[in-house]
Amino acid sequence: MFAELHALSNFSFLRGASHPKELVAEAARLGYAALALTDECSLAGAVRAHAEAKQLGFKLIIGSEFRLEGGPKLVLLATDRRGYGQLAAFITLGRRAAEKGGYRLLRHQLETHALDHCLALWLPEDAPDAETGAWLARLFPARCWIGAELFLGGEDGRRLAALQALGDRLGLPLVACNDVHMHARERQPLQDTLTAIRLGKPLAELGYALFPNSERHLRPVETLARIYPRPLLEESLRIAERCRFSLDELRYEYPAELVPDGYTAIDWLRELTRQGMAKRWPEGVPDKVRRQVGHELELIGAMAYEPFFLTVHDVVQFARSRGILCQGRGSAANSAVCYCLGITEVDPARLDLLFERFISKERNEPPDIDVDFEHERREEVIQYIYRKYGRHRAALAASLITYRVRSAVRDVARALGFSPSRIDTLARVLDRHGVAETLPERLAEAGLASENPAVRRLLALVQMLVGFPRHLSQHVGGFVIAAEDLSHWVPVENAAMPERTVIQWDKDDLESLGLLKVDVLSLGMLTAIRKALAYVGEGLGRPFALADIPPEDPAVYEMLQRADSIGVFQVESRAQMSMLPRLRPKNYYDLVIQIAIVRPGPIQGDMVHPYLTRRAGLEPVSYPGPDVEKVLKRTLGVPIFQEQVMQLAMVAAGFTPGEADQLRRAMAAWHRKGGLEPFEKKLMDGMRERGYEERFARQIYRQIQGFGEYGFPESHSASFALLAYVSAWLKCHHPAAFACALLNSQPMGFYGPSQLIQDARRHGVEVRPIDVNHSDWDCALEPGDSPVPALRLGLRLVNGFSSAAAQRLSEARRQSLFQSVQDLATRARLDRRELEALAAADALRGLGGHRHRAFWEAAGVEAPTPLYAEPQFAEAAPLLRKPGEAEDVIADYAAAGASLRRHPLSLLRERLDRRGFRTAEALWQVRNGAIARVAGLVVCRQRPMTANGTTFVTIEDETGQINLIVWPATAQAQRRALLYAHLLAVSGTVQQEEGVLHLVAGRLEDIGKWLDGLVVKSRDFQ
Repeated sequence: MFAELHALSNFSFLRGASHPKELVAEAARLGYAALALTDECSLAGAVRAHAEAKQLGFKLIIGSEFRLEGGPKLVLLATDRRGYGQLAAFITLGRRAAEKGGYRLLRHQLETHALDHCLALWLPEDAPDAETGAWLARLFPARCWIGAELFLGGEDGRRLAALQALGDRLGLPLVACNDVHMHARERQPLQDTLTAIRLGKPLAELGYALFPNSERHLRPVETLARIYPRPLLEESLRIAERCRFSLDELRYEYPAELVPDGYTAIDWLRELTRQGMAKRWPEGVPDKVRRQVGHELELIGAMAYEPFFLTVHDVVQFARSRGILCQGRGSAANSAVCYCLGITEVDPARLDLLFERFISKERNEPPDIDVDFEHERREEVIQYIYRKYGRHRAALAASLITYRVRSAVRDVARALGFSPSRIDTLARVLDRHGVAETLPERLAEAGLASENPAVRRLLALVQMLVGFPRHLSQHVGGFVIAAEDLSHWVPVENAAMPERTVIQWDKDDLESLGLLKVDVLSLGMLTAIRKALAYVGEGLGRPFALADIPPEDPAVYEMLQRADSIGVFQVESRAQMSMLPRLRPKNYYDLVIQIAIVRPGPIQGDMVHPYLTRRAGLEPVSYPGPDVEKVLKRTLGVPIFQEQVMQLAMVAAGFTPGEADQLRRAMAAWHRKGGLEPFEKKLMDGMRERGYEERFARQIYRQIQGFGEYGFPESHSASFALLAYVSAWLKCHHPAAFACALLNSQPMGFYGPSQLIQDARRHGVEVRPIDVNHSDWDCALEPGDSPVPALRLGLRLVNGFSSAAAQRLSEARRQSLFQSVQDLATRARLDRRELEALAAADALRGLGGHRHRAFWEAAGVEAPTPLYAEPQFAEAAPLLRKPGEAEDVIADYAAAGASLRRHPLSLLRERLDRRGFRTAEALWQVRNGAIARVAGLVVCRQRPMTANGTTFVTIEDETGQINLIVWPATAQAQRRALLYAHLLAVSGTVQQEEGVLHLVAGRLEDIGKWLDGLVVKSRDFQ
């Protein structure tokens, strides 16, 4: 028997060539007694190794490898919970002392940092230093070994003899270990490639930087017995016996300082909830709500989760005290307590949501609360958390960045010595959603035949590398907050962003261990709504808040039924706009369904058509029993939400709430790794026992499979529907304020400034151009010729112009309007580059005339001198040609991403008409099934996961938008035009049904040369 004590996974980024679970599984298969995962100054892969070891009943040892600056290389192993905390804190010490991705540890830090519950393996270099060994022996009395690592290099005998002599001299025992970098010998080519990527050199130039052979894999015990003396193998078992720590021992403790003196945590939570109930129901709390709140508080107290709720409540209260809009979503909406605390605005009693989706005693896991904050002000909330709890107690969860096809091809091609131009060509033919299966075709498109040996090698290595960890980034907002020092629980390191720290585990790792995080997320629509409310309030001359928006406005729903939803939260995508005229939402709950039904789960589960036909009265609504009717009545007998599936399992098959949640989790994972099978029998048997027909039971099971990992929670949709309604109300009644807020909150949503501006004009908003004598950084509202205010475009739209320059310009203009380009440059302190950016955007038209004159004026600007603070020159006006309309339009798009002149397609309309191209407006007059030709600027491209390779493209002309369906075969045959055209001509078949029109593309043509120089940015594959 043997225990491997030195193994690196691919979480030692660009060193290890195997996943942690592969190492654990292979060690168990080989009959090892244990495996120590010892990634370099990291525990990032420990959770995944732990999960695999737990499943296999195999012993995992937690450790880490270090190379001290000016000191030795060693491995530290945790013996118990205290030793684990010491190890994690030592890793934190090194990581916090270096930039992201690195670490720095000095010899003296090994002396001063407490590591008395850790074991040390010294890994001597070729010329072992006895003094270093003696120093380590003193630091780790009876806890230090010399690691003997032999790799059949021809000098093994001599090296082993030297190490034994050194051990005898120092009184340090030897132990066999193998510096494992891969689970199997076959990974050696990948390990070499990773080395080349790490060092930034081609493989052919690495020489001795590569391992001389492939012996650094998990070798059979019989092989090791022929290499090492038996006592060295047996010593590994004695060391493994001393390492008793498991990650299962980690117990998270919540911060407790939010509880005032004289209260316990649960008493204070009860008091805050009581205050919240009084605000929510000033006329008296309904009995149903009071019972629900009592039930929730009892369970929260029993599970000791009250500090978590107090923590989230505190963060939300801080945001509201600063006027930062926020909204809890996800499963928090299932909780009446969260509603009373103001964490969510969704009243669960109104929707009859399932609390066990949020907290379950059987599941025994922390609740999940996501809170969205304005995306421009979330940093204020993040820094508040850091200030309140300290960097030693609060950090963001990590986000693991892994190799995708394009990044893998780039790095492997570079390692194999492909030329930079060839690598660029490869990158161009690979879109970011490329999959490994289509890689041979993409390589052939780049002129690389798959029979070429170098290409075959590239393909093989890329196949292995895809999915490998590349580095740790920061999670979008998952905060971990601890009662004590966080670094004794999980290592903490610096993020790339200043003033940010992250732990070494990502969201999935935290969930695997059942540990808490508070999700402090950002949402652009909240920023836009807050700004729009402020603009509306300014126009009304009084504050205007969310509470002032009337509920259930019929005009809002009429607008949505027309699919007039550009800019509206959650319902502005092509798929949602196609569904709106079919579903025709009439109230808030219809919006909840609208948002959830255009999701992969209902689509794959074949639930969309039955719901729509029943809603339209074309099919009778029926239920197999009264219990099922209670669950499905609000969705006309069709399960659309995750919660409904859980409730069906409970009422129709006898599942407990905890079992129903286990079913939900199995649904979430079954596409990746199966796991639904154990529930199939219980579901079928349970329904049969309760008298349901086999056909109904089978239908429910198929729908559960259809949900797969894409099932959408009703609680999530309910939270989003609130914001969808608010944004729709603002668009309907205050289109100028809404458009202004969207433009000032970019980037966000599906549409860029050009589409938002055009939509505002279609809604009667006068849009005024960028002008240095009128525009500030942000777009603004000005008095218009009608009751609707005019929208003045802001300097933020000017490419290459900074907010600092805009601030200088605005401050100078407050004194007086600018009289000339020289006056502007002098008083606003603008340099030549900034002036040329304004000239390109036609923002100097009022000072310098047309674009060509403005550029001339900008080029002649002189810097102030001591004698001439404002240089003035008298010269004749140059006779410069005025730009043509097409030139101006193209320049507008290049400089500001939008134009207030004619639409680019208007300039081509005569040419298009001669060739039989129809406008978007005229396409509605074409009969269903007929062939038609259209052309337009590409607005966005989408390829949903459920579309089986189908691409959806939206193009626009001067009359509106056209939605294209591009089947996979068409996309494959005409890939270049599909992916890269800015101006696209399409011939296809008209599909018109229920107020929805699509064109099924047959032939695609890139006609960008018709408007040479036009640059249009599309929102692709978001």
